[in-house]
Amino acid sequence: MSNAANRPQAPAAAKRGPAEYFTGTAWVTMLAGDNPTDCTVADVTFEPGCRNNWHSHPAGQLLVVTAGQGYYQEKGQPAQLLRAGDTVSIAPGVVHWHGATTDSIFTHLAINPNVKQGVSDWLEPVTDEQYRAAHE
Repeated sequence: MSNAANRPQAPAAAKRGPAEYFTGTAWVTMLAGDNPTDCTVADVTFEPGCRNNWHSHPAGQLLVVTAGQGYYQEKGQPAQLLRAGDTVSIAPGVVHWHGATTDSIFTHLAINPNVKQGVSDWLEPVTDEQYRAAHE
């Protein structure tokens, strides 16, 4: 079986996550936005080894893991291994990153409330050393 056959397939409406915010390949499908709730919901799939940069959210964020395995880490704290069914409630302004393990896709819903305050404040990439430390 070829390596290409084993790669996850991006959903039809998915757009590749911007390279300036992701190390590796992520696919983002907007499920809700531009609505009266002032909330966005995105389905995000990280290919194995992919992670986003350190970042924070002015109004916080909820992550709901729907498939695979990944990590969530707040600055200065140990990384948490996440699996389907896990949720993470991220307080406003908390600097963190999330992404897939080296051998699994990682899919979550990213729920962003009060987006009039802004969605994400992007920071520097997670280094390879920081990412490897998440696996320990």
